[in-house]
Amino acid sequence: MAVAGEFDYIIVGSGSAGSVLADRLSADGQARVLVLEAGGSDRRFWIKMPIGYGRTFFDERVNWKYETEPESAIDSRRSYWPRGRVIGGSSSINAMVYCRGLPVDFEAWVHKGNSGWGWSDVLPYYQRSECRVDAEGRAGQGGPLYVSDVSAQLHPLRRHFFAAAEEVGLPYSRDFNGSSPEGVGVYQINTYKGMRCSAADAFLRPALQRSNVQLLTHALAHRVLFSGRRAVGIEYEHDGQVQVAKARREVILSAGAVNSPQLLQLSGVGPAALLRRHGIKVLLDNEAVGGQLQDHLGINYYYKATEPTLNNLLYPLHGKLWAGLRYVLTRKGPLSVSVNQSGGFVRSLPSSSAADMQLYFNPVTYSTAPEGKRPLMNPDPFAGFIISFQPCRPKSRGRIDICSADPRVGPQIRPNYLSDPEDVASVIAGGRLIQKMVRTRALQALIKEPIAPDLGQMSDEQILEDFRQRCGSVFHPIGTCGMGPDPATSVVDTRLRVHGLDGLRVVDASIFPSITSGNTNAPTIMVAQKAADMILADNKTMERRDAHQEA
Repeated sequence: MAVAGEFDYIIVGSGSAGSVLADRLSADGQARVLVLEAGGSDRRFWIKMPIGYGRTFFDERVNWKYETEPESAIDSRRSYWPRGRVIGGSSSINAMVYCRGLPVDFEAWVHKGNSGWGWSDVLPYYQRSECRVDAEGRAGQGGPLYVSDVSAQLHPLRRHFFAAAEEVGLPYSRDFNGSSPEGVGVYQINTYKGMRCSAADAFLRPALQRSNVQLLTHALAHRVLFSGRRAVGIEYEHDGQVQVAKARREVILSAGAVNSPQLLQLSGVGPAALLRRHGIKVLLDNEAVGGQLQDHLGINYYYKATEPTLNNLLYPLHGKLWAGLRYVLTRKGPLSVSVNQSGGFVRSLPSSSAADMQLYFNPVTYSTAPEGKRPLMNPDPFAGFIISFQPCRPKSRGRIDICSADPRVGPQIRPNYLSDPEDVASVIAGGRLIQKMVRTRALQALIKEPIAPDLGQMSDEQILEDFRQRCGSVFHPIGTCGMGPDPATSVVDTRLRVHGLDGLRVVDASIFPSITSGNTNAPTIMVAQKAADMILADNKTMERRDAHQEA
């Protein structure tokens, strides 16, 4: 049923940020909140089972399945960008790795003029969300989002990776979300008792228990509605009908780094020339809308192993059946965790000022997978493992822009990968670091043979050329509605209000002024927690002012 009437807050998107906002803004039981979600239900087996994200990776029923334009720096290839089109957004289809990022990431935000967003400012908002679960499955005190230590379920192959790291002088971190996040270790993930814990599970479902919250699925936002320069509602499509919902207080875009800038541009907020080219009336000319796009690029190196890996368990039919039965009966085993089991944040050179590489070590290979498949349950028929790297803080900047005034048409995505010389140098440094690791005694004893192309003997030029041919997005787009003090170079201010407009905020990964070192889901949830405090405080101030004027 389509929604009619007025709400205090309209939130576009039920993903990592939108779910948090729905919970926090409705907590008083008074403010009426509407959440619009373009996708449908997340009550799907392959969403709830952790390893099932390999099935949702290309599933158009829950996934926008975006592609970039061909990128010259990566051999003129298109990069595939899965984005959640489902309740919970990308937190329902991601690999569940929970990493806050490094303190240096947020000091960089402050350095860009965003006071109040340093590490000491944001840390309490992480802590507000988190409920830590230890390796025995015991949940501690804290917030509603489960952050689990699943080391007891992980493959023992990781001991070789840790030994190799020690050989090359890399530290060990017991907790990437603790006081010493630098080093190699085991990734914590958003699961509880063997099931995915998405932002919708943690925040949206509790909010929906309140009568003042309404969620409308299969509702595609067309544009923000304005009275003058104040946002007053959203035009959206539901069941083939165009509907309007009005907002008394604020419209909040939490549609993600792809869809939030798209919706602003469709609403007349963005580069004037672009909007006019598509017949859209310009409300606010701002070149920054859709700009400053950043993303992580990574690459995998594949090896046959001298001892059993997950391939040996999950390749044969009887192994699949055993793993499936174990999961159904106990919610434990390899199907209860992410494929990204170990890794870390390390310095590619001892002289590096901070950790500049994120590593992954996975006890499985699916190197022969056909294009368009991610068969995590169908690995190679031999023992194998993957070791990967991604540079943490790329300098290259791209754009996302509409290519039609039709909201059903996806925008044009141009990441501009490797356009900054420092990013090229980082790729070579990352390749050299992995070379050092695979030459250690620990990994030489584990490696039966490399699966081509062999990193082992590559020169700097060959490392770079191989990266251009095989790298891929790690699915962390941010920055397209960037936060900053200057309306000429940013989209939102430090309270996430859109510059030059009233009653409109953007709250999602698109506001990041620069990319965080690792996975972006945790910092997106943090941003929403901090934004909720700001929104509630600003509206309380406005209510007091209105009451004073009436008196």
